[in-house]
Parts: sequence; C-alpha cells; structure tokens
Amino acid sequence: MSLPPLVEPAESLSVDEIRRYSRHLIIPDVGVEGQKRLKNAKVLCVGAGGLGSPALMYLAAAGVGTLGIVEFDTVDESNLQRQIIHGQSDIGRPKAESAANSVREINPYVNVVIHNTAIDRENVFEIFGQYDLIVDGTDNFATRYLVNDAAVLLGKPYVWGSIYRFDGQASVFWAEHGPCYRCLYPEPPPPGMVPSCAEGGVLGVLCASIGSIQVTEAIKLLAGIGEPLVGSLMVYDALEMSYRKIRVRKDPSCVLCGENPSITELVEDYEAFCGAVSVEAQEAVVDATITARELKEWQDADKDFLLVDVREPAEFEIVRIPGSVLIPKGEILSGEALAKLPQDKQIVLHCKSGVRSAEALAALKAAGFKDAVHVQGGVLAWVKTVDPSLPSY
Repeated sequence: MSLPPLVEPAESLSVDEIRRYSRHLIIPDVGVEGQKRLKNAKVLCVGAGGLGSPALMYLAAAGVGTLGIVEFDTVDESNLQRQIIHGQSDIGRPKAESAANSVREINPYVNVVIHNTAIDRENVFEIFGQYDLIVDGTDNFATRYLVNDAAVLLGKPYVWGSIYRFDGQASVFWAEHGPCYRCLYPEPPPPGMVPSCAEGGVLGVLCASIGSIQVTEAIKLLAGIGEPLVGSLMVYDALEMSYRKIRVRKDPSCVLCGENPSITELVEDYEAFCGAVSVEAQEAVVDATITARELKEWQDADKDFLLVDVREPAEFEIVRIPGSVLIPKGEILSGEALAKLPQDKQIVLHCKSGVRSAEALAALKAAGFKDAVHVQGGVLAWVKTVDPSLPSY
C-alpha cells in the first residue's frame, strides 16, 4: 500500500547538498521535495552490527538529517567479517563511537546521536521518542520483542530485518497501517531451537543484502514514495538467489495491536519472556555447573570423566578444548547419542557459551545421567581464563 510521507520537508537544501544529492534530485519520485524530507528526518538504528553497519552507512549517504545509534557492545575481531562500518583499528572501541565516526566520514551534514547503552524497558520510550523511524538491526528475540512493543505503544513504524547463514528476511511493521511483529510471530521460539548467528554463522555479504532492503524501505517511508513492505515479508535465499514476498495480515486477536489487546505496557522481563534457556535447563544446571578453571583442575588431577563438546562440527574445527569429543546437541536431544555415552564415568558437557550445554544437560539428566555437569561459559570461558592462545569466534 502507498503511504503518505512520514516527515515534513526541511526548508531548503544548501548548494553543497544539492551537489552531493544530485543523483537523488533527478529522480522524479524523489526530487528536491523528497530529499528535503530525508534531511528533516530522524532515524534510529538499534544496533551497529551486521545489519546496522550497511543501514547506517547508506542512511548517511542518502542524506538522513539525524541518525541515532543505540549500541552497547565493543568491536571484536570476529565482527569484521560482516560489520563493515568498523575497521581493524576500531577493535576494542565502543561500536557506537566507531560507527559514528564512519557516518561522519561518509556525510558531514548528518547529525549523529550516540546512545552508548543497551536498549531496555527503562530507556526505550525516552530514546525512541526522539525519532521518526526505527531501523531494527538486533540479533536476539528479547530485544526484537522489546523494539516491536515499544514502537507499537508509541505509534511509530519500524523496519525489521533478520539474517542467518544464507537466509534473510525483512519487513516494515507499523500497527496503524498493518501488522506488528507479534502478528507474524505471536510467541518466541522455544529456547535453543533457533541458533543465533554466533552459533550458526552468517555469510557476511548477506548483511548488505538485507541491510540495503531496510534502508530502501526507510527512504520510501520517509519520502512517501513507492509501496513499503507494510503487510509483506520479504524472504531472501542467497544460495538460490531468490526473493519471495509473503503476505502478512494484521491479526485481529493480536495481544498487542489487535482489537482487544491484553498487552498495554512493556513486558516486565523480555529475557524471561523469550527464555534464554528452558525451565528444564535452568533446573538441570543447579548444583551441576563447573567453571573452566575447575575443568582444567579436573584434567590436571586426571579425574576420570568424558568431556563432550555439544557444538556443531564446523565450530569444533575452529577451536576445541583439549580432550573433548564432539557430540552435537541435536544428537543428545533426539536420544541418538545416548547409547554412545558411558555409564561408568561422569559426563562433562560444554558448548560455546553455556546455553546449548545446559539444554543438553537437561536431556542427559532426564535420561538417567544424574552426575553429569556442564561448563559455565563454555569455550569462551576456557579461552578467556585458561588458554588465551586459542582463537575465539
């Protein structure tokens, strides 16, 4: 559907701005009027990572007058494969500051506002209230639901994107004109069912593909041109090089934007709502958790146990804790691997950060391996506290 422009035009463009944006100005659908709307627009990018990088760079190049960046993380070397707004010299710097520097280098006419913090229920209304449009570049379900709920309650549109391995999705959610994120995904997936990019990986250039769609949609909304993806989900398969547009209808029974909403304020705890780990896993790790240093002490003392790595084979090839054997979590949860596990020695599980091993631990305890334990923090904790010479990822 066509929608009216989201913002009013600025009073004028300078001579320098006319030169800079000339290729926009000669497009009839954009023109001087559309460019003045972009100049007057205030857009917030939630996240300066994989999706936030191309989004911020192209929003800046397009001439969006005010760009907000909300990001709490620091630049890590593993980010540079896809987060192109950062460079080698930025490692260790706050991502918000690194991204802001790049934006200013791309376009000095852009006013950059840094929010060097994690978005949460305490600050989201205050931050979102300063902007016309939100671009969601988050990579976890808790923040996605928070962004959606805050946008709906404030009556603001936002452009959403998601990436994983070779697949991407994008849409525009604006409850006043179509569905919200909860209409598409009423409930978050069960804990551990959908791996994060940190667990499953992502093709770096996929970020540019989906991020550029997000910026295209943002420009269309701000300038009031074309037909935004309100009520549509764009699905991209990089391996097949295919795009599919799926119709998404507003759910009249949606708990947030439906006819009789039961959610009228932000959820108290979005992490709990999305379940970082299942209740079974939370119960299983009680009195069944050891640290990476304790694992090293057990190894040095020649304690008799089997160390099981529940990550995927590709991760095992990158880095492994000495002495570990690979049995992916899926084989444990399905029961396929249970016959391989010894009954006469203690089982010690680990993964990358401790989430998947907690889920596998719950399955083992349910199968009768009562003395099984898992390693808190997994490989990341081992690299940090025991052997920093090993690569992190």
